[in-house]
Amino acid sequence: MFIDVSGNIGPAFVLTIIADLFTGIGSTIAYFIRRNSVLLTAFVTGIMVYISLDELLPMAHRYGYSHTVIIGIVLGMFVMALSLLVLRVFSIPIIYL
Repeated sequence: MFIDVSGNIGPAFVLTIIADLFTGIGSTIAYFIRRNSVLLTAFVTGIMVYISLDELLPMAHRYGYSHTVIIGIVLGMFVMALSLLVLRVFSIPIIYL
């Protein structure tokens, strides 16, 4: 589905809220069905990274938000690295496959 970037954020906001609700519902269901689903979580994370890089990144560049996109990617990597560091400092086990 394509949403035109015309300044009307209402439909995009509603679709984002719906997607977030389904993400929460799906996460809850996955937690109760299979509590140690590291492989499933890694697979879903890979899908989200693919969608971001393949669909959203070129679209943002097309509409002239190149610098904002790069800043967002770098900040996202920084937050992920910082969270792994915090987990390690507080001796919280990190599960690797």
